[in-house]
Amino acid sequence: MSDRVSNWFKERLGLDDLPFFRTPDYMYKVNFWLGALVASAFIYTVISGLILLLYYNPDQGYESTLFIIDKVPYGSVALYSHLYGAYAMIILAYVHMFRNYFAGAYKRPRELLWIIGVIMLVLTLGTSFLGYSLIGDALATSAVDVGAGIVSSVPGLSGLLPVLFGNYDAGQYGRVLALHIIFAALIGVLFMFHFFLAEHYGMMPSRKEKPKAPAIYTKEEWMKFNPWWPRNFVYMISLVFLTWGFILVIPNALSYLSGLPQQLNPFLNPKPAPPPNSPAAAHITTYPPWFFLFLYKMADFTNNVLLFLLFSSIIPLVYLIIVPFLDRSAELHPLKRKVFTGIGILMIVYLIQNTIWGDLTPGVPIPFSQQVMAFLPPAVIVAIGMYFLPSPKTETNDSPSLTQSTSITKVSTQNLPSLPIKAVGKVEVASETKKKFAEILISILFIMAVILAAQIWTIPSTGPASNLFGIDLGLIFIMLGEAISLYHYVVYKK
Repeated sequence: MSDRVSNWFKERLGLDDLPFFRTPDYMYKVNFWLGALVASAFIYTVISGLILLLYYNPDQGYESTLFIIDKVPYGSVALYSHLYGAYAMIILAYVHMFRNYFAGAYKRPRELLWIIGVIMLVLTLGTSFLGYSLIGDALATSAVDVGAGIVSSVPGLSGLLPVLFGNYDAGQYGRVLALHIIFAALIGVLFMFHFFLAEHYGMMPSRKEKPKAPAIYTKEEWMKFNPWWPRNFVYMISLVFLTWGFILVIPNALSYLSGLPQQLNPFLNPKPAPPPNSPAAAHITTYPPWFFLFLYKMADFTNNVLLFLLFSSIIPLVYLIIVPFLDRSAELHPLKRKVFTGIGILMIVYLIQNTIWGDLTPGVPIPFSQQVMAFLPPAVIVAIGMYFLPSPKTETNDSPSLTQSTSITKVSTQNLPSLPIKAVGKVEVASETKKKFAEILISILFIMAVILAAQIWTIPSTGPASNLFGIDLGLIFIMLGEAISLYHYVVYKK
């Protein structure tokens, strides 16, 4: 039955003719599919954002946000998950980028793929900042004030303030909303180009397969792998559902918990803060959005805005864009690229360090002596570690590939004693037992998802209890995602 359905879609949509990447068996692991997770978060955020756009009034930013939360059916579910969808996209984009950085995935022939990815990360941060500002609460207004202050401090750029932020002081966010949509559209356009290049070159092979650049499979190797339809599609759908499930469950659970007597940390509470003109706003510590905490903290290091922009943004961004042209060696192992690996480690350390620092002391000026004490020790430790860590033995691209090693193994084991038939039988029985157990779990997960789907509509559509709808819907997605993942294991695992 499943084969007939698969073949029907294959013939009607011409899926065999799509130039999509064929995937070897060992690549069906999450670390090879981080880009798909980022794409899943982006798609969810776009869908939820379009729903919110139906109700949001940019001329009354804060009041409109409260209207969506309190009056629109399941509006809080859409708003909070939209916010956390952006959070998930940012975190996953960082993980995806640094994973590829240390794997050497920026090397030829993937230089353009890497550069587009870096630009997409910058656009994602900008889009998220603009979306965060649309809430119109005291924290969002403070964040816009700081951003406007930075722009106005750069000579010749103060005239851009009306273009960038419009009349946000009066609670009107039409210009901010327009830029938010434009940035999201740019991400979508670049994503299509990024996806095309990723499918053209294929996922970065394991270093055991391709120890040196260019790390791509030949046409002969590629044709022996699994076609995109239906296996890649099935695996990808499981990741999409799991990602969407957690995006729904986490913020709605936090929102529901925030109604209990204990108060959540502001970073964990998806609900908006008081409006900027209310008495309660005076008692709130103004924080930027967490994904810009590192940047805002670096603004406390100097009064020279150009110096701040140079070290906080321009130098790191330029380095990430030109690193494919700086690291021209064919080596892929991180310990054979010690300088670039050390720089990557320091970027992560400083990013986390400044984010925590910004959370603990927001807006507190830091003297130069403290900056040295904060930044020098990690640099010294990383430099010493990179110097003393031994480099691995030299590898070449003459090593047998996955397909070659398979045929070599078949030839070389012909003269070896075969495994006892009983041992082989035990392995096959164990594998079949696992698959039978997986089939049972698929049935259980499907039944639980149906039960939740049947009763989810009894949850109130507005008020604090409506967040239970988001929790249940997220759980349904998680169960479906896990069931599809188990289906992938049962059908395709050898």
